Parts: sequence; C-alpha cells; structure tokens
Amino acid sequence: MVEIAKEADREGSKKIGSLRALVPFFRPHAAMVFAALGALILTAVVSLVLPLAVRRVVDGFQTGAEALLDQYFVAALAIAGLLAVGTGLRYYLVTRLGERVVADIRKAVFDRMIRMSPNFYDGILTGEVLSRITTDTTLLLSVIGSSVSVALRNILIFVGGLGLMLWTTPKLSGMVLLIVPAVIIPIIVLGRRLRKLSRENQDWIAESSGRASEWLLSAQTVQAYTFESEAAGRFDEVTEKSFRSAKTRIRVRAIMTFIVISLVFAGIVGVLWIGARDVRAEVMTIGELIQFLIYAIMVAGAVAALSEIWGELQRAAGATERLVELLDVRDDVTDPDQPLPLPQTEDIVFDGVTFRYPTRPEMAALDDVTLHVKPGETVALVGPSGAGKSTMIQMLQRFYDPDGGRITLGGTDLRDLEREAFRARMALVPQDPVIFAASARDNIRFGNPEATDAQVEAAARAAAAHDFLSALPQGYDTYVGERGVMLSGGQKQRIAIARAILRDAPILLLDEATSALDAESERAVQDAVARLAEGRTTIIVAHRLATVKQADRIIVMQDGRIAAEGTHDQLVAQGGLYARLARLQFTDGLAAE
Repeated sequence: MVEIAKEADREGSKKIGSLRALVPFFRPHAAMVFAALGALILTAVVSLVLPLAVRRVVDGFQTGAEALLDQYFVAALAIAGLLAVGTGLRYYLVTRLGERVVADIRKAVFDRMIRMSPNFYDGILTGEVLSRITTDTTLLLSVIGSSVSVALRNILIFVGGLGLMLWTTPKLSGMVLLIVPAVIIPIIVLGRRLRKLSRENQDWIAESSGRASEWLLSAQTVQAYTFESEAAGRFDEVTEKSFRSAKTRIRVRAIMTFIVISLVFAGIVGVLWIGARDVRAEVMTIGELIQFLIYAIMVAGAVAALSEIWGELQRAAGATERLVELLDVRDDVTDPDQPLPLPQTEDIVFDGVTFRYPTRPEMAALDDVTLHVKPGETVALVGPSGAGKSTMIQMLQRFYDPDGGRITLGGTDLRDLEREAFRARMALVPQDPVIFAASARDNIRFGNPEATDAQVEAAARAAAAHDFLSALPQGYDTYVGERGVMLSGGQKQRIAIARAILRDAPILLLDEATSALDAESERAVQDAVARLAEGRTTIIVAHRLATVKQADRIIVMQDGRIAAEGTHDQLVAQGGLYARLARLQFTDGLAAE
C-alpha cells in the first residue's frame, strides 16, 4: 500500500542535511552554480577589502599626505563600484538558478504524481499534494534564490572578517572570540525546536489547502446541504492551528534572534571600549580601530544574519522532506523493468481474479472471477451497485493489481506489459465523465490530440453531441468551465463518449456511459456505440438493461462473483437476478408475460 510518512513516524531527519536531496536538481546547471559562486565570492572578498581602504583614508587625514589621500579615495570608489557589479551579477545568477531549479522540482513532482495509481490518492488529499507542489516549492524558491546565497556570503564574511580582525588586532579579536560559544549555544538549542515547528507549520498549511480544495470543488453539494457554516468552521479550525503553529515558530525564532544579536553587540561594545582606551594610549591608530570596528560589525552582522537564515533553512529542510516524500513514495502498481512486447490480439482473460481495495480489506470486491472476452466480442456487466462491475474495468486498465489470479491481454499478464502501451489501445467512458477547464473541442480532442477539427465534429455527431455544441455561444470553441460546470450531466457524458469515439481504440470500455442521458439521446448514443463496437472488443457496464440487450454476452455480477451469463433472452428465461431486474425495467416485457 502507498504510504506517506507522518510526523510521528519520521526518524529525526528534520535537519539541514535534508537539503542534500536537492543536489540532483542542481547538477544539470553546474555551470550556473559555479558562476553564481564566483560572483558570491567576489562580492564577499570586495566587502572584506573595503575596510582596508577606509583605514587608509582615515589615517591619511592624520598624515596630511594629500596625494595619497586622493589615491585612497579613488581606490575606495573603485572597490565600491566592483562591489555593486558583483552584487548585481550575484543577484541575477542566484535568482535565475533558483527559478530554474524550483521549476525542475515542480515538474518532477507533478510528473511523478500524475503517474501514481489510484491507490495513492485513496490515502492522501489531492489538495495536500497541490500544497506541496505550490507552497513548499515557493518556500524553496525563496531559500534557493535568496537565503542560501546570503548564508554563503555571510559565512565567507564571517570567516574572512574574523581572520582580518585577528590580523588587525589580536588582543581585541581574542576578546570577541570569547563571545562565540555564548552565541552558538542558543542557535543549536533553539534551532532544534525551530526545525520541529517549521515542519509542523508546513503540515498544517497542507492540511488547510487540502480541506479548502475538497470543499471548493464540491461547493454546490456543500450549499445544497446548507453545510457552508460547518465547512467554514472546520476550515477556520485548521487554519487557526496553522496560525498558532506559525506564531510559536515566529516566537522561538524571534527569541533566538534577540539572544544572538544582544550577545554579539554587547560584546562588541565592551571590546570597543577597550579599543578606545588603546587609541588614547597610542597603542593603535584611529584607522586601525575603525578597521577593526568595521570588521567586528561585519562579523556580528554575519552571525545575526546567519541566525535568521538558519530558521529559513530549517523551513526549507522541512519543505524538501515533504517534496522528496512525493518523489520517493512507493507505488504498488509499477511497470516491469523489461516489459514484454504488446500482444497483437485483444483477447482478454480474468483468470481466478480476487481483489480487495486497500481501504476496505475486509470485503472482497472481486472473488475468484474468471471471464474470457474474445476479440471483437461485446460483453456487458450488469448487477446491483457494489457487485464489482466497475472494479473489473479499473483492473483491466491496471489501476490496481489482483490479490490473487491474473488478468491477461493476448495471453500476456498485464503486469508484464508497459501500462502506457496497453492503455493506448483502450478507450474509456467513465461513470463520472471528466471535463477539463477548456473548450468543448479541446475536451473531445483529449481522446486524440492529433485529430483534425473535422474528425472532432464527426465524433461529436456520432455521440449525439453536435447539435448542442453547435448551439453554444462560440460553438465547439466555447469554454465549458472547471469540471464542465456550464454543461448538464448528459452533455458532459456525450462529450466523454465523443472523446472515446475519437480515440478509435481496439478496446472500448463503457462504464455507465449512458446513465445521464435522456431517452432520445440514449437511443442515439446506443446506435453510435453499436456502430463503434463493430470489430472492437467492448465491455459495457450498465444498470439500464436496455443498454445491454444487444450484447453478445451479458455477465450478471453479484457480491463480487459471476452469478450468471448468457444472452438477454437466455437470462430472462433462466429467472434469477437478471430476470427480476428485467421485470422491473421492461414494463412492456412484464405486460407480455
């Protein structure tokens, strides 16, 4: 079963080291990485050289050497200009690199998610997946495009500035170093707490997004049952938990920042007091003290910046974990390493298939089902709800694998074939037709992206959809809204049927394909399906027996088993479940009896 790790199940991996998972995404852009590092080092070095120029200028005032003073000012101006160029270049390269890497991560996660079997989505809200792809990657963009480069620059300034402080005045620098342990300890202690809070905050944001997505996609049902206040209340509750988590995280980070900056600057002020006494004693020059002061401020500023950036890196580590979970999640349904060639026949066999949905392991959806569908045969599956009809359609597309038995196509187990290859030979009309937020034409063309407009319209005519599509404001090019909200249920179903007709696949799967049609449209679509089924292997799932009367064979399903099979007339004559259903649905037949 597909699993996503929960907070309680993680083994303390919430460390900055989690960011190593991003390395594979940087490798293709190594040249840009090195260019950005070069610009970053340049700006750090120039920043460290600037105080030396300031010292020369200050001491130059004391010596009165005007020629040297002018040179020092020119040198300081040149250094400042170089710093500006380097900073601009660093910003461009780092920001561009961040956008590129995050775009690659988003594409990789979406590519992984779109291929996951339905079993994965049985255990996670779609909104949470979307939150990880959007919210978490946006956080990574902020960190990669800004925080990481700032952190590296401040590390260089901290190391370089510390060395130059020691070179300027070892005495004062030694006093400054005494402060370092006092600064590092709160960073380590509070940083651990911050890691946990950052991950918790991201989890609550994802939960909030998941709930919002679920309720907004079902807004009509929510309003029909006057559930708006309850839905809003539950969303408020989750959002408030997210806020409380964020508030705690912010408080911890603020305390850490306060402690670090207070200790650093208190130490610097004390050291400068001693330095001022040395200047009065003529142990050092004013220029040396100012140079030391600038380096001390740079080092202190670097430490303070790193303490803040540390919190951002903690959040990024949590976001990286959540994204890597999606990239590394195990899917029970996978393609073989070396798939067998696709058979040339559409011979379909269910051989002793037993299956239980992972979310309902106590109940068998299919129980030792054996069925042979010959090439070109039309087989109908009928029976009460929950009998296993739609499950057979799903398993034929290998959305799930059998717990027992096997399903073969042309004598080859589906598990030995590439899913994309054999699914390309199937056309599906699902029970709940999926309509995309696009034009009607694009929705039909989803069945065959290479189809011409003439082919699209021919498919629409065959599905009895041409008349209502032509009557739309922009005809076939009319935007139908998210999930086809501008269309009726019957219109959606006819577009889905037209899509399947346009696909022109050798295997046709119809899962309650006419359930939302009126009687006149249903008759037109039945005629179209009958023409389409000629020469194709067709499996029809239906509650309306009028839809399946002309099938070559009718399979009666009950409690996950095959209860009976035969033609319509044979099954009526046998009595049993099918005969009872026929008496309920065919009043003319009942009268004739």
